Amino acid sequence: MITELFADQEFQAKLDWMDEFVRTEIFPLEILDLTWPQMLKAIAPLKEQVRAQGLWAAHLGPELGGQGYGQVKLGLMHEILGKSPYAPLVFGNQAPDSGNSEILAEAGTAEQKERWLKPLLAGEMYSAFAMTELDHAGSDPTRMSTVAVKDGDDWIINGRKWFITNASIADFMIVVAVTDAEAPAHSRTSQFIIPADTPGLNILRDIASLDHAENARSPYGSHSEVVFDNVRVPGDALLGGVGDGFAIAQKRLGPGRIHHCMRWMGQATRAFDMMCERATYRWAHGSVLGEKQTVRAWIADSAAEIQAARLMTLHAAWVIDQQGVKAARKDIALIKFFGAKVLHDVIDRAIQIHGSLGYSDDMPLAWMYKLARASRLYDGPDEVHRETVARLILRDYTAPADNTPTEHVPTRREEAIRRFAELLES
Repeated sequence: MITELFADQEFQAKLDWMDEFVRTEIFPLEILDLTWPQMLKAIAPLKEQVRAQGLWAAHLGPELGGQGYGQVKLGLMHEILGKSPYAPLVFGNQAPDSGNSEILAEAGTAEQKERWLKPLLAGEMYSAFAMTELDHAGSDPTRMSTVAVKDGDDWIINGRKWFITNASIADFMIVVAVTDAEAPAHSRTSQFIIPADTPGLNILRDIASLDHAENARSPYGSHSEVVFDNVRVPGDALLGGVGDGFAIAQKRLGPGRIHHCMRWMGQATRAFDMMCERATYRWAHGSVLGEKQTVRAWIADSAAEIQAARLMTLHAAWVIDQQGVKAARKDIALIKFFGAKVLHDVIDRAIQIHGSLGYSDDMPLAWMYKLARASRLYDGPDEVHRETVARLILRDYTAPADNTPTEHVPTRREEAIRRFAELLES
């Protein structure tokens, strides 16, 4: 088992417990179509079991009630949690709360931690992260129109945010707003903690999307359009310092992408299992599908791609643990677009091998496919990450002298003749 390269025997036992727990206790919640209050009631006893195992909010340090696990161990955990959209919720590390808890722990004051972080970690509050805007590309966080203006000791915030996950169930939001439009690009914004019941903060709607229907019974996982109309907050709502908005946001993105990619591998593995099972019994044109060359190619390709993406992601996690997020920048960008493609392709093949059954809601594959499409957009679109990877790689290369390729055979032949002249003459 490849996990043995990254997990000791004691931790492997925890992973085994998680895998069984997710399958037997959390998978059934997916098909009940629960409301948000019903979901909270259903997961309450499950969260206690997670706490008893010492696995609650494991992404944080022991001083905050977590385990202080590094990114490799967290990655292995998220691979299991990714098999169900509700599993992170039961383990206290669901997005965007996990990222918000990390930046509150990093940049929050003692008072902010007591008021917001402590109940967030206890699962008593839920949050949202409001950065994206409809009129500005989310891949460029240096450009936005929401502004925060100082007014005495207070700040007044005006603007509109778009596709803000879980905004309609959040108890508070962390909002990114421009505080100095004339500052350098990465110092223009600041972050503010705003309670959901603050006057002027209006949730216009939950936006109907591929992964969240307009008539969904639960708003969990929804994406909202939010308006800030002269929202007044006190000076202590500022998270970090003025102009630190971009820098703080970056702290939550690196590790968050590791978790995203490993959850995708868990989801891809679940689809892979369904594909392989289908191949063993579905009969068509004289044999089961597993005896068809094309189906065998799909299975082999899927296995190779999952393994490749998994190892790439764990390597990126290892680099973060050993050298920090900055050193892993290229590795993180690589897994973001490669992992998203693997997830999509494996689920797509699983649907194809199931035919109309896979396309229907009688199998989990249809909603898995919808979720997979969003992976190419979350935390920056694929195109941006490809650009980052190429730019970082090209920094290690320089143009050859006289623009003659280093591997140019005629040039190399001349040099080789000079070098081995004595040998050739003899």
